[in-house]
Amino acid sequence: MNCEATFFGMKRRTIAVLLLCGVMTSAVTFAQHGQDQRRPADIKEYLEQLDRPERDQDQKPSQVVDALALKPGMAVADLGSGSGYFTRRFVEAVTETGMVYAIDVEQEMLTYTKESLVHLHIPYTAEFILARPDSPKLPLDSVNLIFVCNTYHHLENRATYFSNIKSSLKPGGRVAIIDFYHDERSGNLGFPKHHLVQRETVVEEMTKAGYKLLREHSFLPRQYFLEFVPVAS
Repeated sequence: MNCEATFFGMKRRTIAVLLLCGVMTSAVTFAQHGQDQRRPADIKEYLEQLDRPERDQDQKPSQVVDALALKPGMAVADLGSGSGYFTRRFVEAVTETGMVYAIDVEQEMLTYTKESLVHLHIPYTAEFILARPDSPKLPLDSVNLIFVCNTYHHLENRATYFSNIKSSLKPGGRVAIIDFYHDERSGNLGFPKHHLVQRETVVEEMTKAGYKLLREHSFLPRQYFLEFVPVAS
């Protein structure tokens, strides 16, 4: 589903509140415990809000991409691609010799992302995956990096989810997780923070899923930024 409305979201507030408060977002919202899915009334307007230039101030996308050390020919999965905010930057980083998978549960968001890539006027290689809440539907042994921006806290059964997608990583592959701090560091998000996941909990859950923390970046003012690698079995 890079940052705050949701991909696979099971705990969410209405899109109107999110847009009103101008919170960074990464994808679309999913229903909670069987309730009807809530969608923005105007998806195009909503997606344009996600791409607003002001977001760069806190999200620091160029610095994020540099920190990931992406190279031409690599394959990246943008899990919760939303408006394609990071997808567009990934295709530039890995070039047409690489592959970027834009993954979301909302087809209109994938269509928007695909159209936004065309407007870059550069060659690229990408696939657009309409995912399920419990699976990104990535091919086996397909990516060097799974990137998850402000999506982690919307997933359920996270340890199982990330354990299952290890098979999509190539040898040496990584999972990068960016999400909001649950305390005052994230500022006003426009929704209660009780459903956010603490950084320590992410480490615990990813350890349970069979990963270890590789490195942590501290330059994002409102979010933690963690990289994990699978533990050799």
